This record gives sequence, structure tokens and C-alpha cells, in this order.
Amino acid sequence: MTTFQCGRFALDLSRPLIMGILNVTPDSFSDGGRFDRSDAALLHARQLLADGAGILDIGGESTRPGAPYVSPEDEWARVAPVLEAVRELGVPVSLDTRRASVMQAALDAGLVDLINDVSALEDEGALPLVAKAPVGICLMHKQGNPGTMQQKPEYEDVVAEVGAYLASRVALCLQAGVVRERILADPGFGFGKTLAHNLTLLAKLPQVEQRAGVPLLVGLSRKSMLGAITGEAEPAQRLGASVAAAMEAARRGAKIIRVHDVKATQQALQVWAALDSMTSSTVS
Repeated sequence: MTTFQCGRFALDLSRPLIMGILNVTPDSFSDGGRFDRSDAALLHARQLLADGAGILDIGGESTRPGAPYVSPEDEWARVAPVLEAVRELGVPVSLDTRRASVMQAALDAGLVDLINDVSALEDEGALPLVAKAPVGICLMHKQGNPGTMQQKPEYEDVVAEVGAYLASRVALCLQAGVVRERILADPGFGFGKTLAHNLTLLAKLPQVEQRAGVPLLVGLSRKSMLGAITGEAEPAQRLGASVAAAMEAARRGAKIIRVHDVKATQQALQVWAALDSMTSSTVS
């Protein structure tokens, strides 16, 4: 599948697309509090697009390990004005939420093109709600919940188990009438996984995609796994590691790369595309 039906847009996935992260929360692990005003968020959204983002992902609840509880009402109050402002930019708008009530509010208002759910539509009522809406869907795997998910996560075979879970959620969407062209899957790096689990999933990303049966969206940007590898404690200091991880994900077949640092990632993808084009023309 090379075309993803994303709300108002049909996105070409023959080359990796960049999803720019726009957190409107006071406590996100990397950029909490920087864009929790709608004017600052809109300014940052414009910058992400200028830097090369093809999709904007807006979230109002931090799902980092140990994140405090945010009510659905507060989450919606955070994202609603930003969604309204960004909608006018004429680009695909993704809502990062796991609450059916927040999805409902956004869909009723006609503000989103993609529902990006870390819980893979497990919240009561989420699946039938999104199934009947003209939007794209991203189903993510996680083990446990944000408060406890990093407390000794265990798998017998992380690739098989993550792939099987994603395949089961895709199957439920298909049974609910969602066409496959509307569905993405996300292995959920850092969501109930050790460093070894994360590295195994990245190394075997093609197997995860094959098991899931839909294109993969991958988010590795600034995550603690990269800090564990590089020794960088501050998320903002993980730029090089984030770009390297993004490129490895793209090289292994990820179709959408979710990042904070759009410009650096876009430049890396441009170099890769130029080299790939040169290699292809030489071979032909």
C-alpha cells in the first residue's frame, strides 16, 4: 500500500513522511510547557511545516512513564483551540489521544484527519466511533499504562507479541468496516519495553510490519532509550541519536516518522533520497 487515506488527504507513502510533534501540555518529557498557549503552538506549527513536516500531531496528555493523570475535559480544553488554529493551515492534522470522549469532540467539530491512539482504540466506544468517521487511524502497542509500563516489562518474543497485538487490532478495525488504507500501526517504542526490546523491534521492523499488515508509524525522537545508549540525560541533547534512529527506521521500512526535530530529520531523509536515486539510476 503506497497511499494512506488520512481524512481530507490521500498521502503518498512511497517515501517516508515526517510527522511533527506539537505537545500542548505542561509536562511532556521533552518540550512540556513550551507550546501550551495557542499562539505559541500555532507559531511552532508553522515552523514545523516550513522545516518539512507533512503531518502535525497534536497532543494534550503526556503519556511519558509516570505521567500524572489528566482529565478528558482538561485534555480537550488544551487541544481544542490549537486544533482549530492548525486546521486552517491546510495540512493533515493528527490528534494524539486515547480517550473516546476527546476523539468524539474533535470529530464532531471536524478538526482532525487522523486519530493517533497509544491505546489502539481500546477505550470503550472508541473503535465504533472512529470506524464511522472519515479519518485515518494509528494503532499503537503498549504494555501496561503510562504510570507503570516501565516497571520490568517482559516478553517471550517481543517482535511476535507486538506484531500479533497490532494484527489483532487491525483485524477488529477491518471487521468494523474500516478499509485497510485508513490504518497505520505503531510498535510503541518506549511504551512498556526495555532497551533490548526497543532495539530488537527496530532491528526487525520489517517483520513487525509484515505481521501488522499495515504501514508503520515510528516514534523514537528524543526517547529515553536513546539516552541509555548515548548517556545524554536531557532529551533535547539527543538530536544526533534521534536522527540516526529515524533514518534506521526509514531504512527498515517505516512510512511515517514522528519527530520533534523536523528540519534535521528532513535533511537526513533528503540525503538518503538523493543517494537512493543515484544508486537506482546507476543500476538501471
